[in-house]
Amino acid sequence: MADETLFQLLHTEVVAAAYGGGRGSGDEGQRNGLTVLEGMGFRVGQGLAERLPRGALVFKEELDTIKFLCRDLWGAVFRKQTDNLRTNHQGTYILQDNNFPFLTQMAWGQQYLEEAPKFLAFTCGLLRGTLSALGIESSVTASVASLPACKFQVVIQKA
Repeated sequence: MADETLFQLLHTEVVAAAYGGGRGSGDEGQRNGLTVLEGMGFRVGQGLAERLPRGALVFKEELDTIKFLCRDLWGAVFRKQTDNLRTNHQGTYILQDNNFPFLTQMAWGQQYLEEAPKFLAFTCGLLRGTLSALGIESSVTASVASLPACKFQVVIQKA
């Protein structure tokens, strides 16, 4: 329990630091902050995947890799699995979390909806970095319709 709280507090401070420190104002500052957070998440995702035993990471299909993200990676980072996984079987996957830990503190009102992307950028990078370390190039975006639920869209880039 304490480690989850510490992780959430650390994440909140990292978000605050990414949006402070003279990174610009307005849309430029927003883009710079998102880029910094996504880059941090990417590196953490790569590091997590590199620490896992190689035998455990041999997947026959792309869908098995995404299921690994939903169960094992999500469980290691957030202490739970994603709530839903959808796919179009053409390289697009939607991971849904109905109670995303980084958004639960701001779930008290819809006025915080516009602040939500700041708290999702790190996780987008985390997913993309893990997939990259597993040999899969992708793009990951997040969307929030109502707090604290969110969806992460993973699009696998075909070679």
